[in-house]
Amino acid sequence: MFVLAHLSDPHLGPIPEARISELLGKRFFGMMNWIGARRRNFGQATLATLMADLLGQPLDHIAVTGDLVNVSLPAEFDTGATFLASLGPADKVTVIPGNHDTYVHSALSYHLEHWAPFLSGDESHPDTPLDVESFPFVRRRGPVAIVGVSTAIPTAAFLASGEVGDAQLGRLAAILGRLKEEGLFRVVLIHHPPVGERHYHRDLRDAPAFRRVIAEAGAELVLHGHDHRASLGHIRSGDAMVPVVGVPSASAGPDDSRGAGRYNIYRIGGTPGAWTCSMEARGYAPGDATVKVRDQRDLLAPA
Repeated sequence: MFVLAHLSDPHLGPIPEARISELLGKRFFGMMNWIGARRRNFGQATLATLMADLLGQPLDHIAVTGDLVNVSLPAEFDTGATFLASLGPADKVTVIPGNHDTYVHSALSYHLEHWAPFLSGDESHPDTPLDVESFPFVRRRGPVAIVGVSTAIPTAAFLASGEVGDAQLGRLAAILGRLKEEGLFRVVLIHHPPVGERHYHRDLRDAPAFRRVIAEAGAELVLHGHDHRASLGHIRSGDAMVPVVGVPSASAGPDDSRGAGRYNIYRIGGTPGAWTCSMEARGYAPGDATVKVRDQRDLLAPA
C-alpha cells in the first residue's frame, strides 16, 4: 500500500514588504485582493493546524499542486521553500507551480530556482534548477509514478488562466506511455482543473487537448488545485474512468465560502490492470474548526 497526501493553494502569508516599483501593474491588484479578502479568509493558524494533522499521518509522499505564494515577490519564494521543507525531505515532497507562482513575467523562474529540490525529476540533480522545458518531470516512488505538469504562465491583470502548451503535451503523452509499460500507477499533478466549467479568466486554455492526452495515453489519477473547492470529475480513457480530484485551499478557514480547508489522502494498492485507490478527505467543515475525516470513497470503480 502506497499512501499519498495531496494539498494545494496555501497562499502563504503575510505578503512581505516590497518596494513601490515591485508593486506596479498586476501585483498592485493582487495586493489589494490580499488586503480585502485573502488576508481574512486564509489564516496561518488554520494552515498550521491542518498541517499538524497531515504530518501525524503515516504517509509515503506529499504532493502540493501550486499557489504557495500570492503576488510572486522574491521573498515569498523563500517562505515557500521553508514551507515545503517543513513537510519533509525533498524526496518525499513534490510541488508544481500555480498561476500565483508565476504571477508576473519577471517571476517566471523564481519557483524553479527556489524549489528545485522539490520539483526535480528522477534524472535531475536535486540542487539543479530546472527550466520551463523540463516539464513534465517524473518521480518514481515504489509502485507510483508522480508526473508534474506546469500550467503556470504569466497573465495580464485580472486573469488567472493557465496553459500546458503543445510541446509539454507531446512530452506528457510519451511519458505516460512509457510509465504504463513500466507497470506504474500514474499520478498526474496539474494546478488548473482540466475538467468542469469555469469563466475564461480562470480556465485551463488547452483543457480539451490535455483531456485527449489522458484519454489516449491513460493515467490512474489526476490531482489539481486552483478552484479552492473539493471536486471529483473523470476523464474516460478506453474502458477506464480516470479520477480528477481537486482540493480546497489548505489555508481556508471553516467558513470560507468556496470550501473549508482540507487535504486528501490516497491509499494506492493492487497491480497493473487491477489497481485500487481509496480517498480520505481530512479537514474543516462549516462552523467546525476541528480537523477530522470529512469524506471517504473508492476512486477506481468500473467504467
